[in-house]
Amino acid sequence: MKVKYPLILGLSLLATSCNVEDFTQMEVVGDVVGSCSQTGKNREMAAFMYESYLWNDDIPANINPSQYSSLDALLNAMKRPDDQFSFLLTEQEYIDRYVNAVYYGFGFSSNNRTDLDVIEIRYVYDGSPAGQAGLNRGDRIIEVDGVSIEEWFNRISQGTASNSDIFGPNELGIEKDIVWRTPDGQVLSAIMSKEEVETNTVMHTQREQVGDVEVGYFVFDTFINRSAQDLNTAYDQLDGVDELVIDLRYNSGGLIRIANQLSSQAAWNSVQNEIFVTYRYNDNFQPNSILFDLGEGITRLNVDKVYVLTTPSSCSSSELVINSLRPFVDVVTIGDRTCGKPVGQSPRQFCDEILFSINFETVNAVGQGGYFDGIAPDCSAPDTIVGDWGDNNDPLLSTAYHYIENGSCPATATTSTTDWQPMQRNPLLDKFESEH
Repeated sequence: MKVKYPLILGLSLLATSCNVEDFTQMEVVGDVVGSCSQTGKNREMAAFMYESYLWNDDIPANINPSQYSSLDALLNAMKRPDDQFSFLLTEQEYIDRYVNAVYYGFGFSSNNRTDLDVIEIRYVYDGSPAGQAGLNRGDRIIEVDGVSIEEWFNRISQGTASNSDIFGPNELGIEKDIVWRTPDGQVLSAIMSKEEVETNTVMHTQREQVGDVEVGYFVFDTFINRSAQDLNTAYDQLDGVDELVIDLRYNSGGLIRIANQLSSQAAWNSVQNEIFVTYRYNDNFQPNSILFDLGEGITRLNVDKVYVLTTPSSCSSSELVINSLRPFVDVVTIGDRTCGKPVGQSPRQFCDEILFSINFETVNAVGQGGYFDGIAPDCSAPDTIVGDWGDNNDPLLSTAYHYIENGSCPATATTSTTDWQPMQRNPLLDKFESEH
């Protein structure tokens, strides 16, 4: 039986090695026969899936790789029907989002509020065209290029327009005249032009006096390469706080080593020399464990209780932070049930495409995992956007502050706020589609 150890991911196109979307590191190869024909790529991917896919026993026996016109079609044929987490990216998509942490756009994420005929802003990247124009979380777009959002929604429902028509393609130079209303009723406007947006991963950091304790709070959006330094900046600002609130409500996952750093910097005194995660593979490989590791982390808060804000968009490495810390510190989850992904991927490159198929399951130091139905909140609270990050009227944050001050959930926050449903699409791809 072979033993799989984490290897350095050797994408030849990258100057810096990294791993992505809850991956242990594994070597990456192209078509070994020297051809990037579709048949060659298909055969290589099929062989990789048979060897390393976590549920390889469930792959249909009648797969003929040469019959498929794309890797995506082959992946859909080979993966389990309930596997919504395995996916493919192009080489360029991978470099843009995970290595360079950029994309072309205005720099905001949104929700379509068809009930209110507005587009609600979830977050805005620092320094982006939207950020420079003064757009903030909690603002509501009411008009684009002289057309009301109500009319845009009508056109979409009638089939004469699509969501992508509102803001245009994410390409350099696309320009839109955008009008929005702030939470206090001001109506503002700006002509925004799409540029290269750098995706900062810490959205907000603050210290707050709650009762007789000082509370540190930060919003963490994704686990990618640049997150190592973003976390250092956040933890430096929170050095010396008594309690810690980590907001992972929209964090769909990413690098396990960054989840390890985040967890280790929060509670180092309690977790040093302890197991952070154990990887369990299919029968071709033996389990492998790694310890808590500060990585590039410097400041250590050493708290013995952590409050984590969650929604169904909190996935993967976000859930790993909760599960891995729980054997060693008190973790209080607030919000809604998480997405349910106790599994991860090791990336594999096939010429110009990179496969992220499920290759392992994760369990914590005491063997707990398997939360395919998500991690239920200790205190429920709805993700109602009332203003910018850090607003004390935010239901998730105010519930955390109530718990810190009173030692219990508010009387109205005792059960999950929604009926949990399995994810129908990869949460990472949903995140990309919400950004403009």
